[in-house]
Amino acid sequence: MAGSSTDSVRAAFYFDLAVPECYLVAERILHTLPAACEWRPVLGSKLPDGLRFGAWRCAEEREIELERFEREAARHGLPPLRWPAELPIDSSFAMRVATYAASIGRAVAFAQAAFRQAYAGGHDLSEPDNVLIAAAACEMHPSAVLKAAELRSVGEALERTTAEAAELGIASVPAIWSQGGLFSGREALDAAARSLVA
Repeated sequence: MAGSSTDSVRAAFYFDLAVPECYLVAERILHTLPAACEWRPVLGSKLPDGLRFGAWRCAEEREIELERFEREAARHGLPPLRWPAELPIDSSFAMRVATYAASIGRAVAFAQAAFRQAYAGGHDLSEPDNVLIAAAACEMHPSAVLKAAELRSVGEALERTTAEAAELGIASVPAIWSQGGLFSGREALDAAARSLVA
């Protein structure tokens, strides 16, 4: 897109910390994509398809979906998933912190730490203390994080990135935009990697 921030990068990974599928992509993306990739936090609930994770009709459907994620994590050699007590998580605070992290060049470090807090540690990211632990792991000072999360400019930046994602045609996350196309869902990472090699 002319004038878009996608003009200067070969690939971009759009994610929401509330989506465990994004965690599975985040754990593999650095060694799977053959090119540098910018990590862009978005509010999955504000994309056209919203947050599909957590829309369970019954306990059995919930268990089936969680077990699918657990099998996929095992297939990729990841540690066993540990689920937060409350699912889906409210990621609004964590995503503002992710946006701040992106503005200071720590999007990848913070997102990986936060994803691991949630899905390897079983900690609820709607609790600010759990988000601050993830931030501290990548040397983000707690007081600076709390202040930044309340800034209007940070909230507006998150809204802008979400709107940009929708304009690119991203309906849900995880999604990877590359010069070879737009890829979303379970196969997004492998498809994007193939496109960048071609």
